Amino acid sequence: MDLTRYAALFLTESREQLAAMSKALLAWERQPQASEPAITCFRAMHTFKGMAAAMGYPRLTELAHGSESLLEHLRHEPATGRPVFNLLFRVVDTLEQGIGLAVEGQDGRLEVAPLVEELAAAVRVPRRRAAPATQDVVPPDAPARAGREIRVLIDPGAVMRGARAMLVVRKAESLGKVSGLRPPLAAFELDGFDGAFSFRLESTLSDPAVVGQLEVVGDVARVDVGEPQVDFRTEAGNRRRQIRVDLRRLDRIMNLASELVVAKGRLVELAGLAGQGPLSEVADRIGRIASDLYGEAVQTRLTPVWQVFDRFPRVVRDLASQLGKRVRFDIEGEDTLLDRAILDELGEPLIHLLRNAIDHGIEAPRDRARAGKPEEGTIRVSATGDRNTVLIRVSDDGAGVDRSRVLEAAIERGLVPPGSSVLPDELLLRVLSAPGFSTSGKVSSVSGRGMGMEAVTTRLRGLGGSVEVTSERGVGSEFTLRLPMTLAIVKALLARVGNEQYAIPLAGIAETVEFRTDRLGALEGRETFQLRDEVLPAVRLREWLGVAGAPPTGRPAAVIIEVGEQRAAVVVDALIGQQEILVEPFDAPRGTLPVFSGATLLGDGVPALIVDPAALVGGGLHG
Repeated sequence: MDLTRYAALFLTESREQLAAMSKALLAWERQPQASEPAITCFRAMHTFKGMAAAMGYPRLTELAHGSESLLEHLRHEPATGRPVFNLLFRVVDTLEQGIGLAVEGQDGRLEVAPLVEELAAAVRVPRRRAAPATQDVVPPDAPARAGREIRVLIDPGAVMRGARAMLVVRKAESLGKVSGLRPPLAAFELDGFDGAFSFRLESTLSDPAVVGQLEVVGDVARVDVGEPQVDFRTEAGNRRRQIRVDLRRLDRIMNLASELVVAKGRLVELAGLAGQGPLSEVADRIGRIASDLYGEAVQTRLTPVWQVFDRFPRVVRDLASQLGKRVRFDIEGEDTLLDRAILDELGEPLIHLLRNAIDHGIEAPRDRARAGKPEEGTIRVSATGDRNTVLIRVSDDGAGVDRSRVLEAAIERGLVPPGSSVLPDELLLRVLSAPGFSTSGKVSSVSGRGMGMEAVTTRLRGLGGSVEVTSERGVGSEFTLRLPMTLAIVKALLARVGNEQYAIPLAGIAETVEFRTDRLGALEGRETFQLRDEVLPAVRLREWLGVAGAPPTGRPAAVIIEVGEQRAAVVVDALIGQQEILVEPFDAPRGTLPVFSGATLLGDGVPALIVDPAALVGGGLHG
């Protein structure tokens, strides 16, 4: 039975089990006497061992078996001290490396003997005496029982049910003689296979042991020995079916749906110019279908952020241990949805921020105690939805940014004018994000090269997002990442400045008003705009972008930008109208003003830059 075609399934499922174990280990390390994390670790490793054995990966199976023995031992003798947990974390790391080698047919290259010896020593039992779990033990002289009818139901919600069924059969063959398989193996390959099958098994194991061995394969809903009490096929038919689709194919569907939405806008425009009723009706119908198709495509791409957040607790734990700091790590809003394409790009920027919080933010335990704080610092990552955007915040209760030190270094490097005495939040971010800027006195493996914040802001701009920072000395810091929920289609207001068109996403616009010079004023050396009872910072986009020539005739307009609690009035030469635009990736050349989050081709083929509202109300205004 060739199982190599199921290597991708094994890779995905085994990573999920190892992630669950890593998460449970972190909780267990914090509360060594807790029983639930220990049970979770044991179950995850037991399931992993069953899958590795079924796939025929002996090195992975051997290491998983040694880990399972230690975990079983620790369930009765609670773990004490960091060395045991460090050993288990090393096991997880080795297994993660090993599954990649195994699916490439290189399981033999994985060196596990030293770790297996350490695991055996930790159990205080010589390796040759280490026994598998109770249900694996078979008396050597036990006679094989007559064939028993085994009926199995794969979870109807599982992907690749045929692969799961084949793994169960493979596992059963390791327990004894298998015969009378119904339906035959060929049926497992059919799309209509419902996950229910049966076979006869001759084995020396008891009925409960057989059930336990088959259930560890994963996604096995039921195993019955003898006559079943329910019709498995009826139960399977009542569940929704799912299939696994290559992410690249979903990306392609998303791109095509996005282009169709843009094209339908042009079609509706041309149909209106033609003035023919039937053509307009067809254009409207195509427009509705395109919008519905795009909406469904977006839903297939939205992914809960926990799929990226789950890797961070281990990063925080290891780095805090390296720096001799005590850190509590909290995650909130794990179920917040975000476009998969954006989520895949977020890991590196967030790790930069976490490393920054641990290294520069959280103080050493002794320093925190002197400051009247708990010796254990807290870092929190949270995700929340805000209209059509997602806010991801990374906060800590550490020392906060030493603005005087940052200001001194910024003046020395010419990033701010000499004699400056204050460093507001928006300017603080620009200074911290300057290439090569660092206040660290030495370069280490953690910091000192001044590339962290630059990498964060550059990546966020490329995703159409922005970064904000607030910090108070002695209290802590908070970085807020503002991201679009999806990268593809956004509704935008088109504005003209000189001979160019610019797109401003509607999600960042509060309103548009007629611009009048009698509403202008000045405050602290900056031009302002009076909007009813509110005084807003004013930005003349024509002057700011350096557009030459005289302004066009007619009254310009003021676009009121609103991001969070910040607002500003952006003056443009004219408003063109609204349009759904397709956002293209945008790698801004060095030196480009930090206010463009992307680019697009309008319906008539004219290119336009996409303005980032967050940059207009934040650091970009001071460019």
